[in-house]
Amino acid sequence: MSAVPIASFAQRLLTWFDQHGRHDLPWQHPRSAYRVWISEVMLQQTQVKTVIPYFEKFVARFPDVTTLAKAALDDVLLLWAGLGYYARARNLHRAAQQMLAQHGGELPQDFEALLQLPGIGRSTAGAILAQAHGARHAILDGNVKRVLARYAAVGEWPGHPRASLQLWEISESLLPPQRLADYTQAIMDLGASVCTRRVPACLRCPVSADCQAHIAQRVAEYPAPKPRRDRPLRLASALLIENAAGEILLERRPPAGIWGGLWCPPLLEENADAATMLRERYGLQLAALQTLPTLRHAFTHFELQLQPLRIQLVGIIHSVRDASSQRWVKLSDAPPALPTPIARLFQQLKMSTDQPCPEPFTA
Repeated sequence: MSAVPIASFAQRLLTWFDQHGRHDLPWQHPRSAYRVWISEVMLQQTQVKTVIPYFEKFVARFPDVTTLAKAALDDVLLLWAGLGYYARARNLHRAAQQMLAQHGGELPQDFEALLQLPGIGRSTAGAILAQAHGARHAILDGNVKRVLARYAAVGEWPGHPRASLQLWEISESLLPPQRLADYTQAIMDLGASVCTRRVPACLRCPVSADCQAHIAQRVAEYPAPKPRRDRPLRLASALLIENAAGEILLERRPPAGIWGGLWCPPLLEENADAATMLRERYGLQLAALQTLPTLRHAFTHFELQLQPLRIQLVGIIHSVRDASSQRWVKLSDAPPALPTPIARLFQQLKMSTDQPCPEPFTA
């Protein structure tokens, strides 16, 4: 790195922020610890423009830790539906309950205490304390990693432990003595609006004069990409089990795994037999089956190809009743928290409810 005094990095960045930074984000007014926490969790792997409407609805429904802690998980997940990475919502709910039990319904101002809460890591804890309390803590979210990897020409993929350690040291070394809340927002804004992943606007960057990647004309090479791994394709079927009243059976997904805690039709693994599963798991007899167009959904580590199977049952159903983990839902009713592709599927089914089911299925 250049011998330019560290303070000049922060000062140039703050001067730029005063004129070009984002000052009207909803979590900045007021910039309470609770609102910063909610926004930081929502912003994990999600863009600001996507987060804003979710944030506004979320804090309107859950304005404080106590309200969130006492809410039903279904209510929390319903407001999260469509935002993805649902473990974030479950962690928010659990963390709020932990704060209510151990911290009087407030976010602790101690860094180590924050790290003990579900879903709060080093960068999120630093962002909360810096923005809500002006505490001197560094952050290292995706935007900041990109800014610092270019500024200091860190050659390894930022997710590598060695590169991560180096970036944390740089991030902490550049902190100014004052205006920590503004500085934290400024460095995130710089990555989001100037030092972007593609086509960075180096001519508008306030710190380009001593940016090592810019000086070497190698900006496009930083940060190093994550080592590529092919995402495997998983195949499954979604059983749209329909009773005589036209209701669809939903089950709550387990906390761990895909769509944890959300409501979803029973999923059938590849090559498993629907009639056998209905008989053995539920004691139900299949009357008719309709194959619907497949759905494809990308997760971080794999892709899921989902085959919806619309199933009608024989006779009156007594073996499956509404419970904490199962419920029958009419398509005309407001559904509980559903995964995005399932919600789209339900919407398509609502538009085609007049179409008859095919002839009875035979094995």
